[in-house]
Amino acid sequence: MAFEMAQKVLFKHCDPAGIVFYPRYFEMINDCVEAFFDHLGHPFEKLHQTGAVPTAEISTRFTAPSRHGDQLTLGLDVTRLGRSSLGLTITAQCAGETRFTASATLVYITPEGRPAPWPEALRASLEPHVKGQENGE
Repeated sequence: MAFEMAQKVLFKHCDPAGIVFYPRYFEMINDCVEAFFDHLGHPFEKLHQTGAVPTAEISTRFTAPSRHGDQLTLGLDVTRLGRSSLGLTITAQCAGETRFTASATLVYITPEGRPAPWPEALRASLEPHVKGQENGE
């Protein structure tokens, strides 16, 4: 089952035409990723004391506009868990309509900014969420 997060489209997300300005979707994606790590018991505020998980790559397909007041549901699936990387798919839906789908790769890094293996406890928390692919890079 995908991790889900509710997101109301707020005024701050919209352009003058009243639709979501596309960079705001990337903020929503990051909020969903952060909420997922909270759900795992590894909140960013603790994780970022000893490392970080920046987005190394992201690809997004926008399929329908979202408007001020829409109630989105962002679903996050873990598609791959590598030695230091994590593949994700994030989909936003509203009333059964897909608004965007994004594929992203996060990388666990040291405070010096170098890729490093996932800490054992974090890897153990991520493994049950991997969908349809063998672990490893």
